[in-house]
Amino acid sequence: MIIKKFVGKTEEEATKAARESLGENVVVLNAKPFKNKGFFGIFARPRVEVTAAVEEADDSNVSNSKPVRLPPKEDKASILKDIIPEEKSTSKFDFKVGEEDTDQRSSTASQYEKAIDEKLESIHSLIERQMKQDTGSPKAEDGFEDEQDPDSEMFTFIKLIYNTLIDNEVDEKYADELLDEVENHKTKKFSMDYLLSSIYQKLVLKFGEVELISKAENGKARAVFFIGPTGVGKTTTIAKLASLKCVNEKAKVALFTTDTYRVKAAEQLKTYADILQTPFRIIYSLDDLSAAIEEFSGYDYIMVDTAGHSPNNNEQMEAQRQFIEAAEEKLSVETYLVLSITTKYRDLINIADTYARQLKYRIVFTKLDETGAFGNMLNLRLRVGAPMSYVTNGQNVPDDIEEFNAQKIVRILLGGKV
Repeated sequence: MIIKKFVGKTEEEATKAARESLGENVVVLNAKPFKNKGFFGIFARPRVEVTAAVEEADDSNVSNSKPVRLPPKEDKASILKDIIPEEKSTSKFDFKVGEEDTDQRSSTASQYEKAIDEKLESIHSLIERQMKQDTGSPKAEDGFEDEQDPDSEMFTFIKLIYNTLIDNEVDEKYADELLDEVENHKTKKFSMDYLLSSIYQKLVLKFGEVELISKAENGKARAVFFIGPTGVGKTTTIAKLASLKCVNEKAKVALFTTDTYRVKAAEQLKTYADILQTPFRIIYSLDDLSAAIEEFSGYDYIMVDTAGHSPNNNEQMEAQRQFIEAAEEKLSVETYLVLSITTKYRDLINIADTYARQLKYRIVFTKLDETGAFGNMLNLRLRVGAPMSYVTNGQNVPDDIEEFNAQKIVRILLGGKV
């Protein structure tokens, strides 16, 4: 990782200089007033110092083709609400920037980046308070505070980061690997805010680029299969995504189900189809699938619910694979493995590994509202390498679903609020 500081008359000017030097993928980690040292600095006009970072192309085990992607303009307001701390951080790294901004879009992006910085700083403040509680503030006999050993302080800092990751159920293997990467690049001149920024950036990059449902380029329907065990919320997830596509994109969506084992699941999906006024078909055989695809090949999306089953049920796994391969003969196909964040990590590994041996998939995590520990997202991403796509956080259709946001999840993994 390359981290540099840039100074300008305004934050925008300093950020522009950072992008010119480090490239468009640069991430602003911090911004604060900059004062010239010495006597003449008293009379100098105030300027802003921006700390910016970009991941080096050869960083191991990191997907960095598109490091950090800001959300679409319309999503920024809701994300800002989530990431701005309820109480202003009292960290020594707090800062203020100029309020004047003639360009509204630049102002929105600047506010979003500032909110990320503030959230990161609030995490740092939390860690600083924990360190003071753990290590205390020993005083010398003459009544003055001793200067704390920098190496000891840094060790305590890294240990707290490690424990925070473990508390959030990040697997020890991946927590060790992450901190080893940081430790290998640490020098005595590195401050704690530098290391926290480095850890934050590395975690974001490890999640990689989000991959979402998209229209096929050949003008035909995109077949989208949703697979996974029973009880993870596949049917409700399909209903949410179908609603968003129909309402927001005005897309034409057909809903299929191959789940002929549970009558209620088919009835539930049919109810959603009736509400959306979109076609619904129950698929009993490969011939049924072929005929239904022909009928709706002119649609934008064909979303297919599948039977939930144990990954150890080879017969049902094979039947599912055959349906997907049959669809691939006629249409472009995307497959999404739907998993509950509340499932034990050992079981998640079994499920993900079993499906990975037969299919290429993207990951949807459900039931985020039922837990505060999100480490399994990182664990599974690093375990199977499948891209993240969506997360759900409740039963409301279509509201309780959103694109996976790596920055938001990483802040939680480092001790931020859900």
